Amino acid sequence: MHLKVIAKMKSDFTTKFGIPRQSGLLKEFTGKIVFEKEYSDINAFRGLQGFSHIWIIWGFSEAEREGFSPSVKPPRLGGKKRMGVFATRAPYRPNALGLSCVKLKGMEMKNGIMELTVEGADLMNGTPIYDIKPYLPYADSFPDAEEGFAADVKEDLLTPVIPDEWKNMIPPEKIEPLMCALKGDPRPSYHHDPERRYGFEFAGLDIRFKVKDRVITVCEVVKL
Repeated sequence: MHLKVIAKMKSDFTTKFGIPRQSGLLKEFTGKIVFEKEYSDINAFRGLQGFSHIWIIWGFSEAEREGFSPSVKPPRLGGKKRMGVFATRAPYRPNALGLSCVKLKGMEMKNGIMELTVEGADLMNGTPIYDIKPYLPYADSFPDAEEGFAADVKEDLLTPVIPDEWKNMIPPEKIEPLMCALKGDPRPSYHHDPERRYGFEFAGLDIRFKVKDRVITVCEVVKL
């Protein structure tokens, strides 16, 4: 089966590091789904404006590998415990496909190209998108669903701090999304060195930070 790329993601994240681990956890993130010319026919989107959320089927374009590994080491389990690949959302799969539910904030046709503004997307800039489908609350939501081992590794948010000297280098409209990225703790879960500096690219900036006592502090901002 040959999958066709119908769109690509436009996001402030240009690398994998720093991206929220699951869609919808940090709702302040906004991005755009920019469709290919071939699929920008307005008729293909008729009725979509009536839905508040959509599913995105996309590709782990930076995580493809040859061969099949039946087990993986989920980062949220410390990177040491193995689980079956089909019991996780790990990117290294027989088919490198991802599935995300995002909030649809707007639709706009620009120069014959359809753009969807979405909120809560956990996708890197340029990620290929293979399909979108409307989210149906009555069919897609199961409040009583069991969470398996994931119930023991809930997201534990940090307290973000950006000193004014670095905050002044960040566009005002990007500060809140950046704070959300920071509080989600971009580090691998098995890293605990309070003196280690980390960094990720966001909105044309290299954001460098440290974490100590559940506080994540930006210690430098560099323009790329």
